[in-house]
Amino acid sequence: MSAVELLPLFMFVALGLLLFTGFPVAFTLGGIGLAFAVIGDMAGVLNWARLNVLPNRIFGQTMENPVLVAIPMFIFMGTMLEKSGVAKDLLNCLQVLTRRVPGGLALSVTLMGTIMAATTGIIGASVVMMTLLALPVMLERNYHLPLATGTIAASGTLGILIPPSIMLVIMSDLMSIPVGTVFIAAVVPGLLLSALYCVYILGLCTFKPHLAPPLPEDIGPKSRGEFWFMIVRSFVPPVILIVLVLGSIFLGFATPTEAAGVGAVGATLLAIFNRKLSRDVLVDVSHRSALTTAMLFGIFLGATCFSLVFRTLGGDHVIDEFIAWAGVGPWGILFVLMGMIFFLGFFFDWIEITLIVLPVFGPIVSRLDFGTHLAGFENVGEVALIWFTILVSTNLQTSFLTPPFGFALFYMKGVAPPEVQIQHIYRGIVPFVLLQLIGLALCMLFPGIVLWLPQVLL
Repeated sequence: MSAVELLPLFMFVALGLLLFTGFPVAFTLGGIGLAFAVIGDMAGVLNWARLNVLPNRIFGQTMENPVLVAIPMFIFMGTMLEKSGVAKDLLNCLQVLTRRVPGGLALSVTLMGTIMAATTGIIGASVVMMTLLALPVMLERNYHLPLATGTIAASGTLGILIPPSIMLVIMSDLMSIPVGTVFIAAVVPGLLLSALYCVYILGLCTFKPHLAPPLPEDIGPKSRGEFWFMIVRSFVPPVILIVLVLGSIFLGFATPTEAAGVGAVGATLLAIFNRKLSRDVLVDVSHRSALTTAMLFGIFLGATCFSLVFRTLGGDHVIDEFIAWAGVGPWGILFVLMGMIFFLGFFFDWIEITLIVLPVFGPIVSRLDFGTHLAGFENVGEVALIWFTILVSTNLQTSFLTPPFGFALFYMKGVAPPEVQIQHIYRGIVPFVLLQLIGLALCMLFPGIVLWLPQVLL
C-alpha cells in the first residue's frame, strides 16, 4: 500500500499519541478528523466538499437523536439517587441480613452495588457514594484493606453493564440496535459478574475469616416489627424505581427515553420522601448533570467528524484488507479485538474506546462466520452484532479498574480515608479484574448467556 492509502491507519496512530497529552478528547477527535481531511484533500483522495454532510450528521444523527435524549435524564436520575439516601438505608439493611454469612459486609456492598446499578449508570457517582458509605464501616470492622477497596471499586462499576447504562444507550445507537434489546442482553452478563464477585468473597472469607470480621449481633432492629419496617423502607423504593424504568422498557410500555424521564421523576420523589431534597441539592444535581451531558455530547461531535473522515479516506477497506491478509479467521479476529480493548482500557476511558472501536469493527464482526457457535439463534448477523456489543461492554468493565488510569480507582482514592493508600486499591482490584475476564470468557464460550434472554422476551 502507498502512504496515501495508509492515511486511515495514520489517523489511529495520531489519535493514540495525542490522547496521552491530556488534551480534551472531543477536541482531539475532531481536530484529527479535520487535519486528515485537509491532508486527504491535498493528496487528492478526499473531496473537501464531502464534509458538507458533517453538520447534517451532527444534528440529524446526534443532537436530534431520540435515543440519546435519554442520556441527560439517566444522568439526572443517577445523580439525584446519590443524594436521596436510598443507598444508605439499603446498605444498613443488607448488613443485618448477611451478618451470619462469611464476609457479610463485603457481600452486602456487592449486592448494594448490583441493586444500585439497576437504578443508575453513573460510575463516578456510584463509586464515590459507595466509598463514602461502606469504606468507613469496613475499616471500623477491621476488614482487610485490599478486600474492602477491591469490593467497593468492582461493585461500583457494575452500573456500566447492568441496565439502564449510559454506555449501553450509546452502544445501541452506534450499532443501530434497539436500546431495549441491548438492555435485555446485558442483564444476565451483569448478574453473572455480580455472582462471580459474591462467590469469590464467600469462598475467600470462609477460608480466611480474619479478613472480614462479622457484624456484632447487637446492631440492627430489636423487634420483628422494626425488622420488617427496615426491609420495606430499604428495598421497596429502589425496587419500584427499577420496575418503573426497566420493566416499562422490557414490557414495551415505554421507550428508553420515556422510561428515563420516569426514572428522573422517581429519583426526585425518593429524595423528597427521604427529606433530602432542597434548593441547593436540586441546583447541584442539575449542574453536575449538565456538565456530564455536555462532556459526552462534545465527544460525540468529535467522534462524528473522526469517523466520517476515516471512512471517506477508505478506512473500512484498509481494515478489510488487513484482516484478509492476516488470515486468522473469525475467532482470531475476535480475540485480537478483545485483547486490544482490554489493553486500551489501561490508558483510556470507555467512551473513547467505544467511539473508536464499535463503529469501525462492529460491521466487520457482523459479517464473520462463527460456524455452529451461533447456529441455534435466528438472524445470525444481527445476533452476532448483539453478542459482540455485550462482549465489548463486559470487557470495558476492566477499563475502570486497571491501572494506571482506572477511573474508579481515582474516584475512590479521592474520597477514601488517609490510611487507604493507592497500593491497597491496586492490590484489591487484581482478583476482581481476573473475575471480569472469566465472565468475559464465559460469555464468549457460551453465547446463550448473552442471547438467551433477548430470544425469550423478544
